[in-house]
Amino acid sequence: MVTILDTVTKPRLRHPEKAHRPDQEVLRKPDWIRVKAPVSRGYLETREIVKSNRLVTVCEEAGCPNIGECWDKKHATFMIMGEICTRACAFCNVATGRPTALDAEEPDNVARAVRQMALSHVVITSVDRDDLDDGGAQHFVEVIGAIRAASPQTTIEILTPDFLRKPGALERVVAARPDVFNHNLETVASNYLTVRPGARYFHSMRLLQRVKELDPGMFTKSGIMVGLGEERNEVLQLMDDLRTADVDFLTIGQYLQPTRKHHPVKAFVTPEEFKSYETVAYSKGFLMVSSSPLTRSSHHAGEDFARLRAAREARLSTSA
Repeated sequence: MVTILDTVTKPRLRHPEKAHRPDQEVLRKPDWIRVKAPVSRGYLETREIVKSNRLVTVCEEAGCPNIGECWDKKHATFMIMGEICTRACAFCNVATGRPTALDAEEPDNVARAVRQMALSHVVITSVDRDDLDDGGAQHFVEVIGAIRAASPQTTIEILTPDFLRKPGALERVVAARPDVFNHNLETVASNYLTVRPGARYFHSMRLLQRVKELDPGMFTKSGIMVGLGEERNEVLQLMDDLRTADVDFLTIGQYLQPTRKHHPVKAFVTPEEFKSYETVAYSKGFLMVSSSPLTRSSHHAGEDFARLRAAREARLSTSA
């Protein structure tokens, strides 16, 4: 998932050969990617709920540009199993290192925050936990169960790691029946060695396909970033691969370089190009597509889930 830290506060690059060099040109952000700093009352109230429940959010850890908008509406994506990841992805701003033990109180704390925010739809993600025998699958199950007990009307979307070399982990999570199962590919296959060195493209694709095999009615979702040096035809091939795995929902957003030590932005994709990707993706059969510079996996997730369900119902009625 992440960056490269010995501790949470002292950055140290683990893969110097893949670093952005200080003398390398940094592309200037275009106007369409700029956002306002978060200062609203709603933002501050959300921050207090997160803090009082001792929770971590990917909104903060990954430096999401939409945090002001989402937190103002009391929407937050909770990142479970700590704030230290066992992977060292070149794009991600989450700390990498040796994780701490799981917090047995975290499922109840997440459920309490969901209730306090009165969330109709919640997104739960996590760091990678390669150190755990099940990759954290049981912890996902416990969080889902706690939310269902505390706020049964809330629909649950999970954004999971790849559970690489964790037999039975995926099956355990699917059995907990989240409403949406999301696993992000992040980038095209040719970028994996430099952008996601700890992951495997075809393993992630197979994971998404396996979810549908286990529960054909479960919504599946995946997302990528563009601007990492990919070619357009590679993005279109990725779309075809996802449709072969029967994935319902695709998100495409602009990669933003967290620090100079991370993978550089190779290009800022224009809004027109994002719209073109959206058009093509719908033509390939996705039920839902969100494609824009500021699109992120959990941005507008609640509204998108309502649209996703409506799209499935419309398609079923058409084919009946």
